Parts: sequence; structure tokens; C-alpha cells
Amino acid sequence: MLGLKKVGLKKVGLQIFGLTLLAALLAAAPARAEDTAEPPCDVPAYLLSSESSLPKVTEAVKAAQPLNVLVVGSRSSSIPSNETSAYPAKLQAALQAALPSATINLSVELQAKSTADETGGTLVKLVEAKKPTLVIWQTGTVDAMRSIDPDDFRGAINDGVVALRNAGVDVVLVNLQYSPRTETMISAPPYLDNMRVVAQQHDVPLFDRFAIMKQWSDAGYFDLFSTSHGVDLAQQVHACLGRALSKFVIDAAHLGPAQQN
Repeated sequence: MLGLKKVGLKKVGLQIFGLTLLAALLAAAPARAEDTAEPPCDVPAYLLSSESSLPKVTEAVKAAQPLNVLVVGSRSSSIPSNETSAYPAKLQAALQAALPSATINLSVELQAKSTADETGGTLVKLVEAKKPTLVIWQTGTVDAMRSIDPDDFRGAINDGVVALRNAGVDVVLVNLQYSPRTETMISAPPYLDNMRVVAQQHDVPLFDRFAIMKQWSDAGYFDLFSTSHGVDLAQQVHACLGRALSKFVIDAAHLGPAQQN
């Protein structure tokens, strides 16, 4: 029994080590100015569209009111000491470029080591404090690392979405990041599937970050196996995610060219 416990602890340690490497890869130190060029990163159209809508976003933009966006995320939502290169900042810039006549305000609430259940308990207070039009809730990685029961995870996502909708805001769910170096050490599918189920049940858009990053990896846009590119790779991936998420939000809000000019 002692030997089995040691094997189990070793496996958990490998899981955490692998995800720590990924976090270091996509959240590293500041980069040089010449390394910030945005790469091409095509995304299949079906990954940038949603059958669910964002009526509060649509209403705010059409009424020429400020569009207040709150990103609630984990460490993978940031690049420490270089937040202007992280995907939330890139999202804000892309939304502003697409909606030049709108006022786009964006704030970020990082809960680096929190599960969906732990984060869910803070959402209503965050809405009361930040007064967002749209909450982008990125979650799932910590739950997968800790092997949280998938049913409990689904319940936490469900409760969080209900609380946000009852608070009168639009919601976009963002699932786990993809890493070919950790996919054999954690089981992502149960968490991906449960987020999809909750999104469908409550008719909220789900930005499939996992599928998008996997597509980029498979297409050879990014070498997500490598640990040698450091912050350069992190900046490139975040830039692409920010632009893709902007297109996704605009599509879900049904903002046509008339609203974008």
C-alpha cells in the first residue's frame, strides 16, 4: 500500500510539474519590443461563432453606452509584468479597433489557484463592484490539475452562470488551455464536456480556447511542445487569443458593420 501511495504522489507531482512548465511558458518575463509582432493565427469560422447571444453587449453598443468587460481568470489569463501583452489587453484593443465609436472598458480579476467553485462564490460581489456589461469567465485548468470531481465542477459552473445571469450581465465561458505536453498527465475531456453542457443549458456562448489552441498546434502555428521560446511564444499565443475572442464576442452580440463604424 505504501508503494502505491508513493506512485500516486509521484503521478500528482508530475501533473503539477507539467502544468507549471506550461504556465511558465505562457506567462513569463517581459519581452523585448522587437518580439511583439503579432503572428498569423487563423481560426476555423465555426470556432468563432456561437448560436447563443450577448444581448446586454448588443444593447450597450447600439445605445452608445460604455461596454464594460470583466475577465475573471487564472494564471493563464496573464503574462506577469507584461499585462499589456496578455489576452485580456489584446481583447480590449481588438474590440476597440472593431468598434471605434464605442467606449471599451476592461478589467481583470485573477484568481490564480482557485477552482470553479471557489471563484463562483466571488462572482456576485465582483459584478457589484465592477458593474460589467459582460463577464468572461475563464476556468477549468485548476479543477483539472486537482482532479476535482467532474460532476462537482459542472455544478459549480452551473451555479456561477446562474448567479451572473441573475445579476443582469452577459456571460462568456472560456475553457482550459491546450498543451500537448500535459494532455497525457491530466484528463481535460470531462471538464471540457461539462462546460459545454452548462453553456448549452443556459444558452451562453462558450469560447473553445482548448480547441482553438489545439488547432494552432496541429497546424504548426505554434510549437507548444517547446520550452525554449519563453515569453515570445506566450505573447504570440495571447495576441492571437485576444483577437479571436474579440471576433467571437462581436459575432455573439450580432454587431454588424453599422455598429462597428
